[in-house]
Amino acid sequence: MMKSWMVLPVLALGVVLAGCAGKTQNRDGCAYSLDAAWKELDIAKAEGFAGTVSYSKALSLLTAAKTQQQFEAYDGCVSKAERARFYIRESRAGR
Repeated sequence: MMKSWMVLPVLALGVVLAGCAGKTQNRDGCAYSLDAAWKELDIAKAEGFAGTVSYSKALSLLTAAKTQQQFEAYDGCVSKAERARFYIRESRAGR
């Protein structure tokens, strides 16, 4: 009987730690994608593409991605940052 009481807290701790580890899975990917996208956005702005619709979409997506990063929603952050990079390329292509 005593062994079951010792096993239960250990199992509960394992579940909690596994949940915490899962949240940080895409943290680095999110940070890398955001950093690269902001740099690309700055280049597009310097090249005079800041007024395009694609530039505006990219800026909105990057703002949303940064918000998701702050709330540790790393999958959504990566997705939005990569979509922003697509729109930045479109902006630089004049679309």
